[in-house]
Amino acid sequence: MTRNKVVANVEQAIEGLTPGMTITVGGFGICGNPFQLIEAIADKGIDDLTVYSNNPGSHPESGALGLAHLVERKLVTRFGGSHNSFNKEFERQYLAGEIEVELIPQGTLAERMRAGGAGIPGFYTATGTSTYVAEGGLPQRFDGKGGVAKESQPKETRVLPFKGQEREYVFEPAITSDFGLIRAHKVDKAGNCVFRNTAQNFNMEAGMCADITVVEAEQVVEVGELDPNEIHLPGIFVDRILELTPEQAENKPIEIVITRPKGGEDPTEAIAHHEPLIREDGKGWTRNGIAARAAQELNDGDYVNLGVGIPTLVANHVPDDVAITLQGENGILSIGPSPTEDEIDADLINASKATITLLPGSATFSSSMSFSMIRGGKINAVILGSLQVAENGDIANWGILGKKMNGMGGAMDLVNGVDHVIAVMEQRSTKHGEPKLLHRCTYPLTGSGCVKRVITDLGVYDITDEGFVLVELAPGITVEDVKAHTECDIKVAPGVA
Repeated sequence: MTRNKVVANVEQAIEGLTPGMTITVGGFGICGNPFQLIEAIADKGIDDLTVYSNNPGSHPESGALGLAHLVERKLVTRFGGSHNSFNKEFERQYLAGEIEVELIPQGTLAERMRAGGAGIPGFYTATGTSTYVAEGGLPQRFDGKGGVAKESQPKETRVLPFKGQEREYVFEPAITSDFGLIRAHKVDKAGNCVFRNTAQNFNMEAGMCADITVVEAEQVVEVGELDPNEIHLPGIFVDRILELTPEQAENKPIEIVITRPKGGEDPTEAIAHHEPLIREDGKGWTRNGIAARAAQELNDGDYVNLGVGIPTLVANHVPDDVAITLQGENGILSIGPSPTEDEIDADLINASKATITLLPGSATFSSSMSFSMIRGGKINAVILGSLQVAENGDIANWGILGKKMNGMGGAMDLVNGVDHVIAVMEQRSTKHGEPKLLHRCTYPLTGSGCVKRVITDLGVYDITDEGFVLVELAPGITVEDVKAHTECDIKVAPGVA
């Protein structure tokens, strides 16, 4: 007889979870978060927790969502994740020295959890080499006075052969936990789990690596009702099942709701079609114009990952004779346009946490599968926004030490796993007069020597052994304009004037 793992209430679901324990939590942003389990921990005041999850919850003006319930009650002593997301209280606690934070590249986080569940103590990855991730020095705890009380330590690196080439890799240890808290769409009483759309994300990995895994289930069915071929996480990994009420199952907040009118354009398409490509003064591209120029870099049949900001507009400028497939690192291939009001689905978001739809032929999958595609070289091109780019191809795009430490998300994995890395930015100096094209980046690196082309509001640059080479000027821009907004020497390709 198959064991029935359904518990009577939430108290039984988290029984044995005590202060000082480590928990792994599923979700991307708040999509796929086990809300009831998190709130039960918050209500009980179980503190001194170490939490591994992609994001620390969200904290909009309307109140805490997901793991933000634990953060605002100061129940988390140490957090490991890839991105702050929309939790200003978490950021405040981090910079004030009230919480210890391990910033982890998103793909590394997923693989560390998966490795922990697979009994693999660690692995080597190219992600994070030549950055603070490998070299140490990332602030893990601030002192509350503007200084750093604890820094990350250097990690072991090795030069290893792979597919006939040698490169540097960094060793990353597996993650295991006392409790894994996850959410699934359908679960049978034996614990077999089916996730839905992009709510799959980190739920499989967070459940695999725990000593005790608890799943809150939107729907519980009898053993035998699930098709064995649709099960994402086998019941062997699950210890307890908390059945949600219909109201709890339907309560799925969304961080960013973007819709299009019925029969109307996706808002990003509207921007692409109606906002100008050239600045009002006729000198240089707008953000929309930068995106339109970047779209010319894509080839028919490419699998493409687009970062947040300017890159989100790129898909709307792809030439008609070029077909691309968009990949979202939160676990989706073939991203469609924004939904109409009646198509909104809390289980369908992109990597920016915004609502989307699926196209015919789409696929959804776990976070570790997503980054297998990225690290495995299956993505042809990535277009990333940037804070700084250096003349040797280094890129910095995720944080400013001691000021803004959002976390690197999936960018470090992308720049190390994709050959065609394109950086886009507004090049004109910041309000503090700081240039963005530099001899060397001064912000924490995302990757080293990985960028080959930069597209800004002023022009297009190749990065060669000789540094930046200007290959195209934006409309109304002169070579003198370019040099006035660049720290280093710019070489000019023949025919560019």
